[in-house]
Amino acid sequence: QVQLVESGGGVVQPGGSLRLSCARSGSIFGINTMGWYRQAPGKQRELVATISSGGSTNYTDSVKGRFTISRGNAKNTVYLQMNSLKPEDTAVYYCNVKGRRVSGSKVDYWGQGTQVAVSS
Repeated sequence: QVQLVESGGGVVQPGGSLRLSCARSGSIFGINTMGWYRQAPGKQRELVATISSGGSTNYTDSVKGRFTISRGNAKNTVYLQMNSLKPEDTAVYYCNVKGRRVSGSKVDYWGQGTQVAVSS
């Protein structure tokens, strides 16, 4: 049973920083991407950043230059360093892992979410 547990959310003033962590338990045969998504009130969930099995990263335009995604050496932890936070970054942030089973079928796991609020 794969579980993703996020931590690190909280309340921060504009311009501040937070570091989100996502710890995975349980094994996945093949991991394609690990990433972070967010959902603000009244809006659809959107991609924030992903990191591929090869280490390539992808960011949504609004966070480029401010957020950095990384992973632990064992590839069972993924981080999101968020700097220069803005009120529009306020959302619930979700960890996601996309991978595949031995059979080749796809798997898509989500964490429970962690709240980030940027407010003065």
